[in-house]
Amino acid sequence: MLRWQDPDLVVEAMSSTGASQSTKSATAAASSSPSGSSNQQPRQRNTGSTTTNSGASPAAGQNLTSVRWDRQTIQFSINAWVFVVAMLAIFPLVPRSLSNRAYRLSFMGTACSSLYSLYMLYGRPRAWNLQALQVYLQSIIATKDFIYFIYCLTFVTSNLCLMFALIPILCRALLNVAKFLRRNFNSSSLYRRYLEDPCVWVESNTTTLSILSSHAEIGIGFLLVLSLFSMNKGECGSNHLLLLLFVWFFCGQLLKLMYHAPVTAGYHQSVWTKIGRSVNPLVSRYCPFLNAPISAVQKWWLR
Repeated sequence: MLRWQDPDLVVEAMSSTGASQSTKSATAAASSSPSGSSNQQPRQRNTGSTTTNSGASPAAGQNLTSVRWDRQTIQFSINAWVFVVAMLAIFPLVPRSLSNRAYRLSFMGTACSSLYSLYMLYGRPRAWNLQALQVYLQSIIATKDFIYFIYCLTFVTSNLCLMFALIPILCRALLNVAKFLRRNFNSSSLYRRYLEDPCVWVESNTTTLSILSSHAEIGIGFLLVLSLFSMNKGECGSNHLLLLLFVWFFCGQLLKLMYHAPVTAGYHQSVWTKIGRSVNPLVSRYCPFLNAPISAVQKWWLR
């Protein structure tokens, strides 16, 4: 079968298909490039998130270390300030008005330090009702910080000025300052040259300082009892009643708490034992009628 062909017709099939194929390839490349870049971008973001998460734990550790350091520094600052102010109050050449002010400031500083330590160790009560407060007080009443807080609060609220009462405050501040300096400034040349030997002596004589504090606290009780009998007749009345309440609280409650609390019981019991060995023979020999009242007070004291 014969086909007729026009000699003037020109067909360019290969060029049109090449153009269409190039157009399709360009379109495919254009469509694939955003998807590829979008696939790469989440990967980069994920890697960034992993780096931030991995770097968060050291930062958190550093923050916790700085918080602990701040707590220790606050305690050290308060105790160092209390030690300086108490020494200023005891120093004999200081004017009386400044000495009395330093006397009260030293008790206030120790009370704040004890209260801050209680808050750091035991926190706040779970609720502000009677039952929660009772549970909270039972957990802190035998601690040394609570005893010193009540001790300082007793003298701050009273009108008495007994420089003898600053001895336990000085011993406590000295122990806390020495411990902080030994733990945090051991590599300092200034500490090694001037402060290392006193701090080592303080930490090695902790028992001696505790015994000195217990003697001073019991001695304050005897001084308060003697002050009741040494008041003039013109001073009787409201002042005498306030002093009587103060003596009852200090001797009947605070010293009894120190006698039974585990942190101070060993030192106070040894002092009271020595006092009993010295006083009981004299009472039995010269004042036998006082044996019955003393035995009744001992039963109340020991329960």
